[in-house]
Amino acid sequence: MLRLAVATDAATFERMREPLSERGIEVDYVETAERTLPLDGSAFGEYDVGFVFPPRLAEGGVADALLDVPWVNGREAVLRSRHKGEALARLGRADVPTPETVVVSNPVDEADLRDAFRRFDPPVVVKPNATTRGVGVAKAADLDSFLGVCDYLDLVHDYRATGDQSFLVQEFLPEARDYRAMVLDGQYVGAVERRLPDEALAEGRWKHNVHRGAEATGVDLDPDLRRLTELTAAALDVDFLGVDLLVTDDRAVVNETNARPTIDSATKYADGFWDDLAALIRETAER
Repeated sequence: MLRLAVATDAATFERMREPLSERGIEVDYVETAERTLPLDGSAFGEYDVGFVFPPRLAEGGVADALLDVPWVNGREAVLRSRHKGEALARLGRADVPTPETVVVSNPVDEADLRDAFRRFDPPVVVKPNATTRGVGVAKAADLDSFLGVCDYLDLVHDYRATGDQSFLVQEFLPEARDYRAMVLDGQYVGAVERRLPDEALAEGRWKHNVHRGAEATGVDLDPDLRRLTELTAAALDVDFLGVDLLVTDDRAVVNETNARPTIDSATKYADGFWDDLAALIRETAER
């Protein structure tokens, strides 16, 4: 039986164990962070392949060297998706539609921030360049609010050990439908629509993150949106990719990508999803 190393023990790990075991792949959790890691080779067992490069890049590099396995999504694939500005820049060069975006690399003068804000029709969205689950993402309706958010980011970035001192300013798309699609080995395999409950919308909330109360419902995207997700994965050269789409009545854009996507319940994906994932894992192991 093929042994697969998985560097997180969250929902995806639990969901994948049984269906992959039925297909001859043993799924094991390898703890790469919040522990001690002796470099004598005793930290891990023997594995044939890794799933997705560990979330903490420094410790992940140690684990990568000790495990010595190919990854379905390796370090470079994760990095191309992890930093939102880079991902959007690559997608723009590949003619994939994205929201209008300005990347700010701190420190910058207030005049530069004012110029960035004036490129948009407010409100604007401000988000850290490398964040997940919507953490740190804010909406600013006017210049004063925008500069206030930037002040807080400036305080964080003033700490010299902060590795990433950049953030994004983006157009806000009101009433946009929010989809997370999955692309596996170049093919669209399913999607969910993420929606906040009506009472949350009435309170003025707008971020459709599942961990903050949004519900994910399986949907069948139309062919144009499917092609858009596949073009995104091809442009970033990532085998297993979550693609976040914002869709209004007159346009669709790729808002973010995730090379460490959570696998939802299998009913939200195309028939044969687990067969296809098992095939990709085996193909990776043979590289």
